[in-house]
Amino acid sequence: MTAAAAQELDERCFLSAQSMPNLKVSEHFQVLKLLGEGSYGKVMLAVHRTKGTPMALKFFPRQSTSLTSFLREYNLSLSYCTHPSLTRAIGIFFSTPSYYVFAQQAGLYGDLYSVIVSEVGVDEECVQRVMSQLSGAVTHLHSLGFVHRDIKPENIFLCDSSCRWVKLGDFGLSRAIGATVRAVWYDSPFCTPEVEPAKEAQKEREWDGTEEEMEDIWITVEPCIDSWALGVLVYCLLTGCFPWEQSTHDDRGYRRFKEWFDREAEKEENMRNSDWRGEEKIDSYTIMKENQRENPPPSQFEGLSPLVMTLFMELLSPEPKHRGSPEEILSYLGGPWLTETEIEEKRKADEAEKEARKIREGGVEEELVREGKGER
Repeated sequence: MTAAAAQELDERCFLSAQSMPNLKVSEHFQVLKLLGEGSYGKVMLAVHRTKGTPMALKFFPRQSTSLTSFLREYNLSLSYCTHPSLTRAIGIFFSTPSYYVFAQQAGLYGDLYSVIVSEVGVDEECVQRVMSQLSGAVTHLHSLGFVHRDIKPENIFLCDSSCRWVKLGDFGLSRAIGATVRAVWYDSPFCTPEVEPAKEAQKEREWDGTEEEMEDIWITVEPCIDSWALGVLVYCLLTGCFPWEQSTHDDRGYRRFKEWFDREAEKEENMRNSDWRGEEKIDSYTIMKENQRENPPPSQFEGLSPLVMTLFMELLSPEPKHRGSPEEILSYLGGPWLTETEIEEKRKADEAEKEARKIREGGVEEELVREGKGER
């Protein structure tokens, strides 16, 4: 499936290269405003002059963008992004003297980064709503044989002001599952820990000046890359912070998390092999609650419930082969992801139980009165 997907995408790129027109933007579009800008180029909100259709025009500077990479992103977005929470190209692509350009669906309410309150995050209900959509979108992309490789708040676009409909976009780094790519380290909590050797190699090159002599480090593109990014994104949305600056052993926050993770994994394995033998996987949550007394999570996870910590165990495994799929997120929806929510839910449940007990006791007393009257 993955090899076939890559080959099919290459064929689409080859065919579209033969038919790409040269256009003057102002003759065909009324450009309204800048929607976003980055290392890739810029995105402008525009209206088609003939049809009146609003769209986002994505401009890639020809000087710094290869035709191959432009056509790969365009064709992937056009032909494979059929999930409602994936940003889709709309069949218009062309070149100008300075840019390659394609049109895509416009996110008129900005990106997810713009609604995250620093050190506060986003309302928990909103977080779960967003992650439910992204879980489906990324799972769909994986099923077609591709990995996004650049999931972050800036690449998630809002179709309304309440995050009831979001779309994952920017497929410039997307590659087919199983493809081999050069490991590139970048300072970000979204960068997976398995490419830390690339950081060390980069340091050696800088120190020794042996750039030409050292071999590049290559990694295989796997879905677990997106799982890691989704786990970091959950934390970011819930807290308005990042769990660590970078996922390396010299980062104190990450090192504390990995130490906790290793202890937790060992305890869970021991419990499953003894008292918990034969229980289903869902009991990981119960095991987590038991373990938190003896193995409390690192301080940066304070205020997060055992339920979401169990989800982090799934998505943020330092070992790529042990990471859960994005679909795992669906199993954790509906329950409390914040400790304060868990406490509030327990309080409401206790009040409801008290009220039910009063009603039951009141019914018994009324029945006794009726029986007493009957006897007389």
